[in-house]
Amino acid sequence: MARAKAHLRVGFFWPAPGPPPIDNPRMIKLFVGLGNPGAQYEGTRHNAGFWWMERVARQLGVALVPERAHQALMARHNAAGHPIWLLQPQTFMNLSGHSVASLARFFKIAPEEILVAHDELDLPAGQARLKKGGGHAGHNGLRDIHAQLGSSDYWRLRLGIGHPGDKSEVVGWVLRKPPAQELALIEQAADRAAAAFALLAAGEMERAMTQIHTTAAARAKPPRPTAANAANAAPQQRRATQG
Repeated sequence: MARAKAHLRVGFFWPAPGPPPIDNPRMIKLFVGLGNPGAQYEGTRHNAGFWWMERVARQLGVALVPERAHQALMARHNAAGHPIWLLQPQTFMNLSGHSVASLARFFKIAPEEILVAHDELDLPAGQARLKKGGGHAGHNGLRDIHAQLGSSDYWRLRLGIGHPGDKSEVVGWVLRKPPAQELALIEQAADRAAAAFALLAAGEMERAMTQIHTTAAARAKPPRPTAANAANAAPQQRRATQG
């Protein structure tokens, strides 16, 4: 019995002591970091959302632990008397929406109370942007979240990873590890965004944007490959796509 009570005290669902909640309709109640589980994907560009979430968890002093019911690693943090959930879906990128929607339905969290951190091809490494709503721009994690929530009206934290310059190279690009200099830029943007967590949680998006957004010049896209180079690269691209 004592063990059961102890478990409840530290579990996700035990109410935290403190002052009564401060109601703020703009506050974010669910933070999601997108990526692929498994050691082989840890350092790849597609896992930039995971990198940000891990920074936030360390900053808050909470541990992301497995939660089978929602197919994710999860943690709970309290702010202004309200629970805030941190979520890393473990479904692989293409099924991220199943995990997000499962938790959102369980805790009755509306789409506009959700922020999703993800890698962004249309921003250079080192830049980050906040955005609410809009399309998924071909990002399969966002595509599934759209489908499972039935709405695109959630916040996104877009972490720039740059673009390879050719659409046919995107799959290999996101599933490869960036070189050290590029990784350092992505990590700087993730650090800046993690430092703005309190503002994000409070729904102070304008102030958060001031802290997160950067004015660094965009990296020029590489030149499009010639027909001969494209033909030589095709077998390698097929292997990357199939891997």
